[in-house]
Amino acid sequence: MNKPNIVALFAALLACTTANLFADNVLRTPLLPKIQNSVFDVTKYGAKSNDSSDSAPGIQAAIDAAASAGGGVVHFPAGEFLSGPLRMASGIEIRLEAGTTLKMLPIDRYPGGTQDPKDFITGDQLHDIAITGGGTIDGQGSPWWPLAKEKDDAGKQQKKRPRMITFHSSERILIDKVKLINSPMFHIAIGGKSSDITVRGVTIRAPSSEDPVNPSHNSDACDVTAQHVVIQDCDVSVGDDNFTCAGGTRDVRITHCTYGEGHGVSIGSGTAGGVSDFVVEDCTFTGTGCGIRIKSDRARGGVVERMTYRNLKMTNVGIPILIYGSYFAKEKQFRDLTNLNAEIATKFPSQPMTDRTPVYRDITFTNITATAAKGSRAGLIWGLPEAPATNIVLKNVAITADKPFGIFSARNVKIEGCHIQTPDGLNKIVSGDADITQTN
Repeated sequence: MNKPNIVALFAALLACTTANLFADNVLRTPLLPKIQNSVFDVTKYGAKSNDSSDSAPGIQAAIDAAASAGGGVVHFPAGEFLSGPLRMASGIEIRLEAGTTLKMLPIDRYPGGTQDPKDFITGDQLHDIAITGGGTIDGQGSPWWPLAKEKDDAGKQQKKRPRMITFHSSERILIDKVKLINSPMFHIAIGGKSSDITVRGVTIRAPSSEDPVNPSHNSDACDVTAQHVVIQDCDVSVGDDNFTCAGGTRDVRITHCTYGEGHGVSIGSGTAGGVSDFVVEDCTFTGTGCGIRIKSDRARGGVVERMTYRNLKMTNVGIPILIYGSYFAKEKQFRDLTNLNAEIATKFPSQPMTDRTPVYRDITFTNITATAAKGSRAGLIWGLPEAPATNIVLKNVAITADKPFGIFSARNVKIEGCHIQTPDGLNKIVSGDADITQTN
């Protein structure tokens, strides 16, 4: 065998190994924080339960005392505590006992108001931090949510809203068994060069963005841009993404989670820097706007690769599987994803490749059962003409929907043992500029 053929064979074997074995070989369990057992009761530092005063000075004093002692547990006994913004420190665990509610100050008392509100629980460049217990953090977000609709002539939001929990460039973070409700904006936001993140047993609630009485806006449950991440056993229903991340994220496992209202388990829209090595498994979706959603656009994209979605059950979901690279398309015909067909999709104009072109490759969907909401389509995989989605596998996927699965601008798509049922027939797939192999 000559040298070029050996090189080609090696490349093919490597691609096969990467696509099928990465999940178990690459992902590692995040490191958990190490925190001393010393306990600092917030009531001993001036925090008052069941009182209308701001307990932030007392709570912050307890955090600072624990930090000065080398770390420890900042303990909240049962009761209701009202508080303004708090600064976390390394080596600190905030523990909310069952029967405890930590409430953010209401909008008319919140420091900075709607012009410069600080996030509620924050930290930058920290290590070994935790928020635990059976208690609740209440963002009292309802008066904040309408501000999302107030925009200037340029389309920018005029007023700002605080996030509930936000850590930047930090490591060994644990959020465990707490309940987070009604944040003014995101509930959990972790970014920068963060690593070793564990979110487990957490319940997150806010009204749907389509709620006819009190819709929440941008109330994302869990925005984690980091490396070595586990989201496990969480119960989420909110008004925006149930999970999302941006570029620079890798080594993520989302497992045994229950998703209700929300926009789905998402990636993007900003993916510059790349997103890779994901496993989403053993989760349920009920009434979610999308199930799996990967979205980006030119000038803010990157490579999204080695993604595995398996053992998922979806009921009454808007679009069970959605992948596309034209998130900010201005033309209405390209924004109507439910009715997008081959004639329209293949007219999407090509542009030169750059380092910000969205690239989707090596994505596998296995053992997924879904029913789409009335009038919705079974799914959509839509690459860009200059960067087709590549190496996509759907295996043992069963979807019932009113409209067909669309595959456009895609290469090496394999459909194996799937059952996609629409009123027009079984395995109804519409495609254009796509290389598809289908076997039953």
